[in-house]
Amino acid sequence: MKFNGLYAFALLLTIGLGCSENAPAPKAASSNSAAAGISSQKTSATQAATDTKASLPTPATDDMDFAPLSTTVASAGSDSATATAALANMPPEQKLKIIMEKLKPLQVMLGQWRGTTRRDYEGFKAVDSHEWIWDLQTDAKQPALKVSSDKSPFMTSARLTWNVDESKFILTATDSEKVTREYKGDYTDPVHEIVGPDDKLHRVFRMELTQTEDSLAGAGGEHWQVAFAQQENNRYLLEVSKRRGQAKFQRYDTVSTQREGTSFAISDTDYGDKTCIISQGLGTTEVSFQGKTYWVCCSGCKAAFEEDPALWIARAAKRAAEK
Repeated sequence: MKFNGLYAFALLLTIGLGCSENAPAPKAASSNSAAAGISSQKTSATQAATDTKASLPTPATDDMDFAPLSTTVASAGSDSATATAALANMPPEQKLKIIMEKLKPLQVMLGQWRGTTRRDYEGFKAVDSHEWIWDLQTDAKQPALKVSSDKSPFMTSARLTWNVDESKFILTATDSEKVTREYKGDYTDPVHEIVGPDDKLHRVFRMELTQTEDSLAGAGGEHWQVAFAQQENNRYLLEVSKRRGQAKFQRYDTVSTQREGTSFAISDTDYGDKTCIISQGLGTTEVSFQGKTYWVCCSGCKAAFEEDPALWIARAAKRAAEK
């Protein structure tokens, strides 16, 4: 008779428990005053440590901290329904914090850029000017990094955010033909820092996003894939690939992008008074409210602050109080 592995384990466990219940109790060890003293000391120390731990105040936690998410999902195990329920019940402020934290490493893209295609369009390479900013107004519950371009053939406008429920980056982009596509994906080379030839730290990464099935309608049978390859603080590549049917993606074009103006600093700790009150990045523009001055890092954060300054000042004060 064949036994299922789990059933056999349960049977053996039951037998083992039964045997242990019926087995005679071991004889008590002979009393020894020295051993008893050591045992007493260990018990007292253990109890003291427990009492001390219990008496310590519980550290304040941000209601948007990552811990509740990872703990809840881990305890759910492979039960996707339980994990989904845990995410659905997550406080909106916690989701907001997670999204902002996921996007913060990408702040190296903030600023104005000049892109040049490798392909020729009407006999010339397409050259565009575009700017990445924080977008905290289109959907206040789903902050994003947003780009707008004057002449890009691939992204005249786009919005990059993090989907907490799916644990993926989501890019919604509209091209020069006014076709809007949705892409999903993640890093193929995680964010890390390298020392450049200028002896400064440069943030690099590669993110690959593939067009979703739901957005294929009206795309002429083409399935697109895009990748952002940040090569240093002042340079990144936009790689565009396409395929038809189930064929492999083939590189269609690469846009070489160079920053215009000052490099965005990547340090997260030494901004001092110039820390952006919203993104915690490097503040580049001053804003004021009720006679006090604050810093923001881009026009997107400036617009969000001016729309509701009390909200962002309160959030910044809460962060400072919990450090």
